[in-house]
Amino acid sequence: MNIYDFTVQAADGHEVSLRDYEGKVLLIVNTASKCGFTPQYKGLEALHQRFAGRGFSVLGFPCNQFGGQEPGTNEEIQAFCERTYGVTFPVFAKIDVNGPNAHPLYQYLTSEKPGILSSEAIKWNFTKFLVDASGTPVKRYAPQTTPESIADDIEHLLRSSS
Repeated sequence: MNIYDFTVQAADGHEVSLRDYEGKVLLIVNTASKCGFTPQYKGLEALHQRFAGRGFSVLGFPCNQFGGQEPGTNEEIQAFCERTYGVTFPVFAKIDVNGPNAHPLYQYLTSEKPGILSSEAIKWNFTKFLVDASGTPVKRYAPQTTPESIADDIEHLLRSSS
């Protein structure tokens, strides 16, 4: 099993197979528009711009499970990301990342790469998962880990997959 076995919903409601990203290094992030970490959108977009031409993409998954910090509709979230941070990477429909309604993708990511003390639960917005070009999660980053600090890990995976 790998992330290519999952389907997610685009912000406009259509289904997207993650197989569409096969062969790419991915950074999968649960996001929110009204969080102290929201400015990380800028760094995420910078990573996307820097590495997209080499087979990399950021995938954003808005989530309202942490302090109600993503209250908007999918359309409002898209507009906010584009207008405020110039986001060009895919930002999908809002999902749950924890609990009984957690999206199957996040159930998989958290079981493959648990957090501190082997806890699978996502602790807050902007938890990040780095996935290699074969669709295997390789590293989990805490919300306070800045996108810029992940660049070397992305570079390493891009080099090893080419």
